[in-house]
Amino acid sequence: MQQEYILHNDEFILKNQPIVTADNRGFRYGDGLFESMRMNNGKLKFPELHADRLKAGMKALKLEGATLYDEYFLKQKTAELCKKNKFKDNVRFRLSVYRAGDGLYTPNSNKSGYVLEASPLTENTYELNKKGLIIDVFDELTKSVDKLSNYKTCNSLVYVMAGLYKKQYNLDEAFILNQNGFLCESISSNIFVVYDKQIYTPALSEGCIAGVMRNVVMSIAKTNEIPVVQAQINPEVLKEAEEVFITNAVGGIRWVMGYGRKRYFNEVTKLLSDKLNTL
Repeated sequence: MQQEYILHNDEFILKNQPIVTADNRGFRYGDGLFESMRMNNGKLKFPELHADRLKAGMKALKLEGATLYDEYFLKQKTAELCKKNKFKDNVRFRLSVYRAGDGLYTPNSNKSGYVLEASPLTENTYELNKKGLIIDVFDELTKSVDKLSNYKTCNSLVYVMAGLYKKQYNLDEAFILNQNGFLCESISSNIFVVYDKQIYTPALSEGCIAGVMRNVVMSIAKTNEIPVVQAQINPEVLKEAEEVFITNAVGGIRWVMGYGRKRYFNEVTKLLSDKLNTL
């Protein structure tokens, strides 16, 4: 069985070898952020969008070295890790960036470190799920709306608890509300609702992640003259919507089939998925 490696601060390390010490700030305080990325046919998808969000998030967290994590860095390091692991064309990546150094809540240094992980994928396109997802709204905890809400920080307990809720009720996905009770996002994706021939998605001011695939899908819709409205969305609209779908950078677009007794179509979703694969 072939050994797999990760890349830790430019050093290849066996995947099963420990790299985090007890005083690591990412472990202690969730002091960091991450990007999930996808490579199709040997090409990293949307590296410029990932780099822009990563750099903006690092600046928001006051982490040093944000300018180093540019498009070239992402393409270079993912290619190096693929070569080391002898992975073929289709790969999923997670890049975790943390604040290095010690200190308690107040850090003694703002230098950054990183860990890049990779795992192979079987599909070379963003395949639309054949069976629609069954979802529900998770309301035991809500996501706060603040200056860090749009970034993928390592503070992820609301998603963990939503994941446990999903597992408990045998769901495919759970939708998360913001502190004001409006739709925010799902456990791992941005939310889109098709209603009255328009597409609605929670605005960034509602606290959702500024998703890379969210950005791409809105651009595709605009190119195809499908209206997209970024808004404050009451979860009650799920009972009236014609279609619901979710998006992320690894899975692309996935359509929702049911919410409670409500069932959805997927015509617009199929159109956008086809357009995504022609990019």
